[in-house]
Amino acid sequence: MESIIHLADRHPQVTVEELVAGLRPSPRFGEVSFDSYIPDPNQPTQAAAVTALRNFAASVGGGKSEGGFFGKLFGGSKNNAKDKTAGIYLDGGFGVGKTHLLASLWHAAPGPKAFGTFVEYTNLVGALSFRKAVDMLSTYKLVCIDEFELDDPGDTVLMSRLMRELADAGVKIAATSNTLPGSLGEGRFAAVDFKREIQVLADQFTVLRIDGEDYRHRGLPAAPQPIDDDAALEFAQSRYPGRVISEDDFSTLIEHLSTVHPSRYRQFIDGIDVMVLHNVHTITAQNVALRFVVLADRLYDRDVPIIASGAPFDQLFTEEMMNGGYMKKYYRTVSRMTALAREGTLVTADES
Repeated sequence: MESIIHLADRHPQVTVEELVAGLRPSPRFGEVSFDSYIPDPNQPTQAAAVTALRNFAASVGGGKSEGGFFGKLFGGSKNNAKDKTAGIYLDGGFGVGKTHLLASLWHAAPGPKAFGTFVEYTNLVGALSFRKAVDMLSTYKLVCIDEFELDDPGDTVLMSRLMRELADAGVKIAATSNTLPGSLGEGRFAAVDFKREIQVLADQFTVLRIDGEDYRHRGLPAAPQPIDDDAALEFAQSRYPGRVISEDDFSTLIEHLSTVHPSRYRQFIDGIDVMVLHNVHTITAQNVALRFVVLADRLYDRDVPIIASGAPFDQLFTEEMMNGGYMKKYYRTVSRMTALAREGTLVTADES
């Protein structure tokens, strides 16, 4: 007999120990490798990225760079030209496999090592204090940051300082984003006021551009149409017998998200096998949309099939949002939610 739960009733609490223990790839990427990444033969940058990351993995644990971070920033010694940058940065559109490659790097590199999303690191700093977070992460050989996005000035300065100190300690850094490091923050806030901090980050990365189309939709049909609302739960129960199903009204859920810090969204959906969403509609408030982006990423990490009624997911955000400063985030979310909705509607009971 399946269990029905309501996410709107959940208020997860996360300890510092749980935050630290969670700095590893999600279950979706728990066993990936460079060998399991299949480059598109029509996109040579994908195979080149695999080669570069294999070499980068082999360099992890090599110790502090000559001259250190501040040496590179302010001119330093004559030998600084020989210094290697502190990190590697995977830039490309959504769906080209950046997170797969970042997780493969994490699996291939020696430990201790950390893997987390941008918001998880900022929350770690908040939970531990900046100095304690630096002290802890400085003992790691590799720090991987997925979904690197700077949405406000405070985070820009925070991550700039964190990168500085980790690089000085000899920690290798790898990150993924849909935005080149020198362009982080554009269209979101007064980036010109924080150009120095943004440039400090950009200077620390070797950028690997990964071209290609969204692998989640190569040669596949369009997103499935939403289910009739009265039939959504019954549909989920018939397709996924014996599973834990979350059932929520979309409006109630997105309102409840404002009471749960995004860094807790992993625990928020813990134990859920299938999601049923009633009456999906277009989100019109930017802050609500950004919170839903984080939830969508965590659902995708956990590979949670979605059965939804209401508007299709390609209408999840307004046209203005889809063309604004956060457009790459929103396109990623539409892509991922469409993939999960396709999985939810097309999987048969035998396949489940």
